[in-house]
Amino acid sequence: MPIDAAEAVAAEPRSAEIRWDHKDVQLYHLGLGAGTPATDPDELRYTLESRLHVLPSFATVAGAGMGVVGGLSAPGIDIDLAAVLHGGQSITLHRPIPVQGRAVSTSRVAAVHDKGKAAVLVLRSEAADDDGPLWTSDAQIFVRGEGGWGGDRGPSERLDLPDRAPDRTVERPVREDQALLYRLSGDWNPLHADPEFAKLAGFDRPILHGLCTYGITLKAVVDTVLGGDVARVRSYRTRFAGVVFPGETLRIRMWTGDGRVQVSVTAAERDDAPVLADTLVEHS
Repeated sequence: MPIDAAEAVAAEPRSAEIRWDHKDVQLYHLGLGAGTPATDPDELRYTLESRLHVLPSFATVAGAGMGVVGGLSAPGIDIDLAAVLHGGQSITLHRPIPVQGRAVSTSRVAAVHDKGKAAVLVLRSEAADDDGPLWTSDAQIFVRGEGGWGGDRGPSERLDLPDRAPDRTVERPVREDQALLYRLSGDWNPLHADPEFAKLAGFDRPILHGLCTYGITLKAVVDTVLGGDVARVRSYRTRFAGVVFPGETLRIRMWTGDGRVQVSVTAAERDDAPVLADTLVEHS
């Protein structure tokens, strides 16, 4: 079997130094659509270095997201990348991310689950600087055709939405060039830029990065529910339920209460086709 779960989980963590500065943060925010309107004081917190704060989802690209890359090349993992899907993502913040930083990122395979027709790798990346832990990030990676060895199925993290109308609903347009700009933060997969490659993958045109939708959604929650205060975010998780095409509109519904915001994200032009599900922001 290409995945040896015991060997993968027992492997020594891999560590690397990562660095970022205000330009990396600004580029990431612009890749999420920040800066519209360009002179809006609320948007300048994402785009102007003298007022800059860091959206917590920046953790997924700081140092070019080495946690996922390192995990897929870990001992015990020998898989066809064409069978890989990013199934979900979670981040736990230990304190606000600084605008400029240097940290050590430690990556490992935290778990391997047997879902029958697929395996799920939980790739964990933990970042810490001289002042202590910054964040813990888990990527759930589905590997089609690699399940069925009788291993632990792992937890089920389905999150039912409240049986009432959402407290807030906002729409966020995705620009035609959104994926081209977002990929400059480190995800160079041609699926998000090359029409011919996208066709080989089964899409009629390039799709938006799931982690771009992830960041757009967190920004909408911070701006709409948390008064623009990124420091209030404690954790954020989601399951990727569908694709987004550049040029579409994201419809983001939010239910608030008890330090939690539950979120549903759909593609408005495609009859509210699901995009993000089981999505939760916990905050102070």
